[in-house]
Amino acid sequence: MTQTTPYLVYLVDDETNLLELLRSYLVRAGFEVKTFQSGEEVLAVLDDTKPHLWILDIMLPDIDGYELLRLIRNKWEDVPIMFISARDQDIDKIIGLELGSDDYLAKPFLPRELVIRAQRLLHRTYEKTVLPATATQAPVVYEDWMNVSQYFISEKGRLVKENEEIIDLTTKEFDLVLYFIKNQGQALQREQILTAVWGDDYIGSDRAVDDLVKRIRKKMPDFPLETVYGFGYRMTK
Repeated sequence: MTQTTPYLVYLVDDETNLLELLRSYLVRAGFEVKTFQSGEEVLAVLDDTKPHLWILDIMLPDIDGYELLRLIRNKWEDVPIMFISARDQDIDKIIGLELGSDDYLAKPFLPRELVIRAQRLLHRTYEKTVLPATATQAPVVYEDWMNVSQYFISEKGRLVKENEEIIDLTTKEFDLVLYFIKNQGQALQREQILTAVWGDDYIGSDRAVDDLVKRIRKKMPDFPLETVYGFGYRMTK
């Protein structure tokens, strides 16, 4: 998708100096950035303009960051969320991913790394074909629908439908569904899936794969996916 206006990023961190540093890097990269230093400030804007990306510090002074992440995800299922934390522990990553975040970055980190990760998330999420806005704009029609069980999946539209109803998937959930489809019939190791969906730079437990599969099975219970015990997963033909 050609983005004619800057992507809107909501950046949340209670450390003033770090907040301003990250904001300056994101602005230089071409983003529009709104900053927040507390959970209360975030709650006040949840019903306002929908951002393209959330960057959220888990350790906030007033509201548990995980609870805030849950509230954001319940409000906007399709908006990518990157969470950052000074606690570089696998359990923090796992909890965040279970709650629906799309990426994790442990402090300390280079601001440029955060910018690169943000760009990747935005590219994966918003690379849809969009028609110019007009008063009589026709709906976008995708011609790449794939039929899997009773589901229809469009890679170009990044959409999943069942009985003409859209199933809301997060960025990572859709990426994993698509990866299974493209590797149908193959037994895929968890490490392979981590690299394909999270990228080579992901550091953490492969339990993130199991958590993501669990969420997909809940939303798409008839998706033909089986567990290969002690190994990984396979999409059956």
